Amino acid sequence: MTARITIVSRLFRPETGAAAYRLGALADELAAQGYQVKVLTTVPPKGTQIDDAGLDVRRWPVLRDKGGNVRGYVQYLSYDIPLFFRLLLTRSDVVVVEPPTTTGVVSRVACALKRTPYFHYSADVVSTAAEGIGVNRTVVRVLKVLERWVVKGARRIIAVSDGVREDLLSLGAPAERIAVVGVGIDTSRFSFTADAERRPTKKLVYGGTMSEIHGADVFIRAFGKIADRHPDASLLMIGQGVNVPALKELATEIVPGRVEFRSPQSAEHLTGEFSSAAAALASVKPGVGYDFAFATKALAGMSAGAPVIYAGVGPMGALIRDNDLGWAVDWDDGAVAEAMDKALTEQPDDTRRGRLSQWVDDNHSLRTVATNTADVINRHR
Repeated sequence: MTARITIVSRLFRPETGAAAYRLGALADELAAQGYQVKVLTTVPPKGTQIDDAGLDVRRWPVLRDKGGNVRGYVQYLSYDIPLFFRLLLTRSDVVVVEPPTTTGVVSRVACALKRTPYFHYSADVVSTAAEGIGVNRTVVRVLKVLERWVVKGARRIIAVSDGVREDLLSLGAPAERIAVVGVGIDTSRFSFTADAERRPTKKLVYGGTMSEIHGADVFIRAFGKIADRHPDASLLMIGQGVNVPALKELATEIVPGRVEFRSPQSAEHLTGEFSSAAAALASVKPGVGYDFAFATKALAGMSAGAPVIYAGVGPMGALIRDNDLGWAVDWDDGAVAEAMDKALTEQPDDTRRGRLSQWVDDNHSLRTVATNTADVINRHR
């Protein structure tokens, strides 16, 4: 009998974001291996084109914030409360659960009632992140208790990096149940192909979420320092997040008319922008609980042929420096401005773009991550 695997996540393709791409690749891999895969997710924002490529994806309408995000306790619960009953009514042999913690709690209770094992996919540790951005201490303590309970109930905890593994151990997760599967990007969606008709642009492109942990304001302030030297250059910010309104105000104040904001776009749209950009931008702000984070938006830019300006902390900086993938600098206006100046002066040719794309495909393809994750499920389900 074909085993039934249910993936639980408030984000899934075609929405943009690391979790959506990562779980989409996992669903594809599990289906290719012969599993009966079902995804319990949300209805995407209005106007989004859906192509589930034969997967059984069940979507539920949820509340979203002004930026279109399923973020915040009310928004989470609009997904989690119906999820409890959806899980009870879904026949599963294994459930794969994506954070946040409230989703984990609901999933553990429902899976216990159904006597179904679940695997917890930890791209980060929510309570650590909450602590880093200054959430109330009492709330953080409650989050830690709940998150510890969720991960301890999992048959296996799937961590995306060694940094996340260390954080899980600090939380109290059993070491023998943690499997590190790696970080990747969908190189079939983010790719570079040389095109004689494509013209390089003097754009610096940020594509992804803009929240407290990213500190994307450093790019606007840095661009303000070099904008006069490069009158034909522009800064393009694509994505959503709680910081977008403040970033728009900052851009109007510092470099009016030189920064363009776009709502979240498809991988194909992002690929087109990255493939002609002077550089892609990515950042992780230090000291906000995400110092271990692996910025996948940097991988997306490189996979589409753009060298990366990376600002802040995390393992991505060393990767960029060690492999000549762009510029890795401190989260500092001056350092970022210097990198921007170099990127706009040293436009990459197609040969360099092709090398960047190939490096990502060789080292951080989401296909490999999905295979690693499926192997964990195969061994322990």
